[in-house]
Amino acid sequence: MDSCSSLSEYGALVLSTSDPLAKSKLSHLAYSKWRHGELSIGVSTPPNQPARPSKPQLVPPKEIPVPKNSGLPLNAYMLHNLAHVELNAIDLAWDTVVRFSPYADVLGKGFFADFAHVADDESRHFSWCSQRLAELGFSYGDMPAHNLLWRECEKSSGNVVARLAAIPLVQEARGLDAGPRLVKKLIGFGDHRTSDIVGRIAEEEVAHVAVGVFWFISVCNKMGRVPCTTFKDLLREYDVELKGPFNYLARDEAGIPREWYDTSSLDNPKKTEQLSEVYERLACIISMEQQNSSLNGGPR
Repeated sequence: MDSCSSLSEYGALVLSTSDPLAKSKLSHLAYSKWRHGELSIGVSTPPNQPARPSKPQLVPPKEIPVPKNSGLPLNAYMLHNLAHVELNAIDLAWDTVVRFSPYADVLGKGFFADFAHVADDESRHFSWCSQRLAELGFSYGDMPAHNLLWRECEKSSGNVVARLAAIPLVQEARGLDAGPRLVKKLIGFGDHRTSDIVGRIAEEEVAHVAVGVFWFISVCNKMGRVPCTTFKDLLREYDVELKGPFNYLARDEAGIPREWYDTSSLDNPKKTEQLSEVYERLACIISMEQQNSSLNGGPR
């Protein structure tokens, strides 16, 4: 562990670590060292697949059991699914850091700082989910999970713009849509402790999507491409599907222009913002997130 001299080396090590809690702790250590100026970006090669524990068993999405057949109560079932998403999110963020480390001169230091920060947040989110599962008498791995998120990551392994479109702007944005529904179900189930944790995670995911939008626009600008058109073209090229219902308020806060994903916004200029205004707001969100050191603590 101490032999790692760069952020990308640490990222590759996180990706090669199979134990979920060890992966989470190593992810936090890597970002802490980076934040304190102890690491360069470096250049590394990610593994073809992130290391995974023997459990949960990975199955096609259609084979994931419904709650009543899972052997878990509804709150633990939903929490297990979220833990799986957060574990994948750790690897997704580090894969972005490591895979595109050869292009650090083009992308800039801020790109890698932001995605390392996202990875640190996701590691903390997984720890919260794991701890709460233990409080409920369960653990991560107690039911099957799918590998859909990583397959989406693999599609974009050779194209940084496609990676930004497919992961933060689609996959993580779906978390913004699902978060409030999940919180409402947990409250209805009577588990306010878990609903508070999920609510806190959902709030922090807004900044992660904002990071994706910010860098997507930035890279498009460097390439001389129109962000909205590029986003839609990439979704068609990589066969990435947009699914509603959409949480417009959270997506607006994260800075995704509605015309990028909602065709009903195309003919209504009042529903859209100037791209420069979106870009400035995203920079503000990201800056505030980076300065909020209190996020290293757990939800109250």
